[in-house]
Amino acid sequence: MKSETVKETGDLGETGTVEEAGDAAETSRGRSRGWWNLPQTPPLLLIVVLAATAYAVLGLVKLATFRASTFDLVIFDQAVSGYAGFGPPLEPSVGMFYGRGMDFVQLADHFSPIVALFAPLYWIHDGPETLIIAQAVLFALAAIPIWRYAERRLGAGSAYLVAAAYAVSWPVAQAAGFDVHEAAFVPLLSAIMIERSDAGRMPPAVVAALGLLLVKEDMGLLVAGFGVYLFLTRRRLLGAAFVVFSLGALVMIRSVLMPMAGSGEAGFHWAYGRWGQSLGEVALGLARDPLGALWQFVSPEIKVDTLAFLLWPVLLTALLSPLVLVALPLVAERFLADRPQWWGPEHHYNAFIVAILFCAAVDGVDRLGRRLRERDGGRNPRRDLGRPWAIAVCVIGITLIPRFALGNLVEWSFYEGDPHVAAAREAVAKVPDGVLVEAVNHAGPALTSRTTVLLWGPSAYGAPWIVADVDRWTFPFPTHDAQRQRVEQALQEGYRKVYERDGYVVLNRPS
Repeated sequence: MKSETVKETGDLGETGTVEEAGDAAETSRGRSRGWWNLPQTPPLLLIVVLAATAYAVLGLVKLATFRASTFDLVIFDQAVSGYAGFGPPLEPSVGMFYGRGMDFVQLADHFSPIVALFAPLYWIHDGPETLIIAQAVLFALAAIPIWRYAERRLGAGSAYLVAAAYAVSWPVAQAAGFDVHEAAFVPLLSAIMIERSDAGRMPPAVVAALGLLLVKEDMGLLVAGFGVYLFLTRRRLLGAAFVVFSLGALVMIRSVLMPMAGSGEAGFHWAYGRWGQSLGEVALGLARDPLGALWQFVSPEIKVDTLAFLLWPVLLTALLSPLVLVALPLVAERFLADRPQWWGPEHHYNAFIVAILFCAAVDGVDRLGRRLRERDGGRNPRRDLGRPWAIAVCVIGITLIPRFALGNLVEWSFYEGDPHVAAAREAVAKVPDGVLVEAVNHAGPALTSRTTVLLWGPSAYGAPWIVADVDRWTFPFPTHDAQRQRVEQALQEGYRKVYERDGYVVLNRPS
């Protein structure tokens, strides 16, 4: 009976025995009614509520003080508004930026049909505030399956500390503090996939994996990594099925579905010119030059810094678990690209793997504890190692708060915003409802719920309204001078000034 359980759960590691794995699996089955069934865990619910509140405040304050951005908050608002109106997820801001027109479909930019789940919320309130709050809740909910996984391995007390460490982790904070992205779904879905599999409940794990494939076009890499993990933990047939299906889905999405939506063969975000112009060419290029790939993986130094920031908060124990292989393909995807913005700890990219690393770290310290117990002849209880580790991980997470986005919440200046915020509010108020407007990157989110926003940039789109800023550099202009020249060009083309203060200029072209 126990040997059959081991085959199903795959909890048997290199240092575990058949009897230990069977006992652990039977215990997990008794606790695996569902990660949502938590009647005796009020501390965990408090962690979730506090985390969701903190993430939401972080995003809402940035929105209110003109520190959110058209790229990417307006992008997702436009797509979800399309779904909410039972239409296609159009992104005119992206379409005009790429020269593809106003009817550009979001699925050609990134394959993220899962954001349609936000649409019913727009029937309650149509605006970016809804997305910010929904993202905050999704990030916070991932603490529940992470807690379940840690509770099964280390005990309830340690699991609370692990859940708290996840809640204050910098990858989540950075994502919550940078607009809204499809990454919001990944910690929850990846944690469910790992936890339910560990509990011997594969159907919900498969559903979570399928959900991940709907998050973004590259999520097949993550699911394939999970398949490799299953294969290495003696679930070979299931693991091989995960790898084959997820890689097949990856090819289908990138090579068929996205081009059908209008992305073109390479897509808009291809960043692997050194290795090739297609997935096949990249695979061959990496196979021919593995040492070159390894060097690019750690160079320049910012990549090593990012790896350190990812692994140090869990005391490197993620490296002791084969679960770390689930995160490896996404890290390689970023580090082998030629986009510097993908390499560092800024933005939202690390949120795609944060839950995986926490689960891997829990598994790693559990494996280490088992090995130490074997050496002691069973005199060293496995959970004794987990408690000090969990305390240390939680303390490290808290000490990193001031360095990243959550640290803003204790700074009064964060809530006040910059001195130009009053002028920005007056400027956007001059734009009437229902019009087409080219808006400076940080003003677009304030207009998107009542207008159609295009990103104000070097190229003129002919919108009747323009909200410009000539005092602060803004994407996508190369210099301040280019922004001033753009305003002068608009005035020469017949626009007139409606408002000007603190660098903000509102222009209108009479019909």
